[in-house]
Amino acid sequence: MKARGFDGFRKCIQDEFDFAYIIDLDGDVRSNSAQAKGNVFGIMVGVSITFLVKTKTSGKKQCKINYHYVNSELAREKIDFLVQYTGALKWEGIPFNNITPSKKNDWLNTSVNDFEQLLPLIDKKTKKTVFEFSSNGVSTNRDEWVYDFDKVNLEKKVRFFMNEYNNEVERWSEYKKKNNYKEIKAESNPVVDAFLHSRNLIKWSKMIKRDKLRKEKKGRFDTKDIQLANYRPFTKQFLYFGYIPIDLRGSFDFIFQDARKNNIVIAVNHTSSKDFNVLASDKLIDLHFNGDSRCLPLYSYNEKDECIENITDWGLEQFRRHYTDKKIKKADIFNYVYAVLHNPAYRKKYALNLKREFPRIPFYKDFWKWAAWGKALVNLHINYETAKPFPLKVIASETKAEHKRATKDIFEVHEPMALYAYKPKIKVKLRADKVSGVIEIDELTTMTGIPKEAWEYKLGNRSGLEWILDQYKEKKPKDPTIAEKFNTYRFAAYKDEVIDLLKRVCTVSVETVVVIREMEKEVY
Repeated sequence: MKARGFDGFRKCIQDEFDFAYIIDLDGDVRSNSAQAKGNVFGIMVGVSITFLVKTKTSGKKQCKINYHYVNSELAREKIDFLVQYTGALKWEGIPFNNITPSKKNDWLNTSVNDFEQLLPLIDKKTKKTVFEFSSNGVSTNRDEWVYDFDKVNLEKKVRFFMNEYNNEVERWSEYKKKNNYKEIKAESNPVVDAFLHSRNLIKWSKMIKRDKLRKEKKGRFDTKDIQLANYRPFTKQFLYFGYIPIDLRGSFDFIFQDARKNNIVIAVNHTSSKDFNVLASDKLIDLHFNGDSRCLPLYSYNEKDECIENITDWGLEQFRRHYTDKKIKKADIFNYVYAVLHNPAYRKKYALNLKREFPRIPFYKDFWKWAAWGKALVNLHINYETAKPFPLKVIASETKAEHKRATKDIFEVHEPMALYAYKPKIKVKLRADKVSGVIEIDELTTMTGIPKEAWEYKLGNRSGLEWILDQYKEKKPKDPTIAEKFNTYRFAAYKDEVIDLLKRVCTVSVETVVVIREMEKEVY
């Protein structure tokens, strides 16, 4: 009931009923891990009890919305609450709050501020926006098939995928002729699903069935389609950006026309379970790069290979007029926007708006100061691999017992030495201890001296360092074919690379926090 996707449903309640009584039992584990023991049905999604009342009186009245949130993280306490107020005589004892819906049919996440008066970054309804166009990140629907740290393994996977897919196209063509099928219009037609079920070695999806298999489009592997992409924050992987295995390419054919074209995008995460955050990139962006990623490019490229600035003339005029400064260029506005979107005061003031709407931009007092901060952050974030390594100490040992002795003073709690006798393999840990400023790489390697500022720079619910630790862990592939034939990833092959990357991203994180703290000194 709280999510943006229920706006239409809430409007229907407002239009059709005279009274609404909502008892919110929460328990939405996906958006709040603290609710893991708070769902009354033991499920992942939140639960509410809603009574809708429609009277027989003539004339439409404004729906009176009464809401009560049961504030507990334990399911047992919520059930006790319901038992306490069971029965008609006790109903009036529930401390309902009256809700006034917003213009956009939001009941809870409402805010009163000047957000609507700020400059829109993108808006499909008007051309009066700062950016000409934006793009979702690349949606593959089969990440395990088209992403890989290992370029050679990626090629093997995609060649297998293409061969299997093309065989199915041929088999589908014969199947249609044999059964005298004409055009099949349903996106998930049972005929197509039944046909594929008999041979299911690759990952299928609605798009590849509807737009490719059903239209008998064949694929061909091309090494030029392998590109480096930003899969998650500070984690690049090779991506096969070919037409057949990618469900939705976004507008990236116009953003990065080929790997040689220089461009920068601001990936904006908004209206998702993760906290609002942005991150610049000069590579292809995955749809879930930093949340539900929407990308604002600096440039675009047309069919004639011409570079076009993506900041609109209207946007440029607004900035030049407001600051009475014709020296402002479109690239400066791009940097200004990036800085403002990092501003803690901005994020706090418009927190509720940013959960539901795409960011809008205010005019701050000193344009050039903010543009300079934005430029510094852009350079930090897209050049993180060449940042100066932070001087972290790496404790590396030859044996587990030796490493135990070398790190005995780092942690307050230690595992008994005897436990290591039963671990013949070197266990990968990739675990952070923020209090101690330590990262455990594996049973033989520990990094120390990580400053607290490095953890403060967060993208969603993780710091930059934690994103790296998560992405380089060894995980069993979900796809059975990948697990059987192409599960080649072993952390040991990337260990030195990850240690170096952690040092560099530590520098990036600390320097980002330095810039953000300067922003916090500003008076608005």
